[in-house]
Amino acid sequence: MGSLWRYCVFVSAALLLAVLPACHSRRADRITIGVVTNCVADFWRICEAGATKAAQDFDVDLQFREPEKAFDASVQMPIIEAWVKQGIHGIAVSVIDPKAQTEDLARIAKKVPLITMDNDAEGSGRLCYIGIDNYEAGKAVGRLVKKALPQGGTIAIFIGSTKSANGKARTQGVLDELAGEKDAVGEEMAHPHRPDLRVRRFGQFYLVDGEAKEDNNPNNAQPLASSVLARLKGLPHLCAVGLYAYNPPAILDAAKSRSMHKELVIIGFDEDWETLKAIAQGEILATVVQDPFQYGYQSVAALAAYARGDSSKLVKEPIPYRVVTKDGGPDETITTPQGTLTIKNLPVQDFEARLRADIASVKK
Repeated sequence: MGSLWRYCVFVSAALLLAVLPACHSRRADRITIGVVTNCVADFWRICEAGATKAAQDFDVDLQFREPEKAFDASVQMPIIEAWVKQGIHGIAVSVIDPKAQTEDLARIAKKVPLITMDNDAEGSGRLCYIGIDNYEAGKAVGRLVKKALPQGGTIAIFIGSTKSANGKARTQGVLDELAGEKDAVGEEMAHPHRPDLRVRRFGQFYLVDGEAKEDNNPNNAQPLASSVLARLKGLPHLCAVGLYAYNPPAILDAAKSRSMHKELVIIGFDEDWETLKAIAQGEILATVVQDPFQYGYQSVAALAAYARGDSSKLVKEPIPYRVVTKDGGPDETITTPQGTLTIKNLPVQDFEARLRADIASVKK
């Protein structure tokens, strides 16, 4: 009995030793993809849902990080550096400050496959950029402003940051469309109905303070909007534009607190749930939307495939932006330097239903 027992123990140990290296090998070969955003927002939770679905579909592990301190590259970069040390197989990043980060990202791109999404950094050595053409999307916002106020008026633009590539491009797109010319700088002047208010004129529109108002943090968005709107109360033909996801709801809250929501046209950007609700209720006119679900999905899909030696999933063209209004409308065809572009104008109810279906498709 003792000899048989010792034999069984020996065989069991031998089998265990044979299995352990195989288990270890599988863990070492497991592909891990990291996605890091520029702040914490509902927009990024939609992106995370898309990234999670792609991780499930393509059998990879996902690390998804939203820096608590918004729009701060000094917080974002250590996350990326830590991933590099861990031996991660691919990184997707929404670049906060291309000017400050490009050199470091270029160094990282030599070690780890890198994709930029939402916010680009062209000189970073990234494999591709996954996002909309933000300049053209900004022009779409400008067309909405002109349609809402065909006689012109006073406009305030709110945004998280203009350091980012998308912040600069969206803002310039709006202004170029209003001015009817490329790289418009506007004419500095006093507002014709409020001499103490400095503005820049772009076509028939007067931009408050001559620049987009940056909040640099979602928590600052509502107070900033409120302070600006207080200076505009009583002026005719008012429009406020919010170019980051959290800006339109913050503008609406500020307008209601000032009893200005019925005299103010609000045009937004992105698919924040509160923005969609306000469009359905007629409180926000429209929003130009990206596709954060696809940003997450395509980033993970592309990096997973690349880690396996397949570069075919690298994105070569911008993801189409869309316009969401209460009732939708016919598609719009525009001409860009890159060619003809068809823009879909979607009813908010249909758009929100599709968005919720995308999120629901993620396995729990």
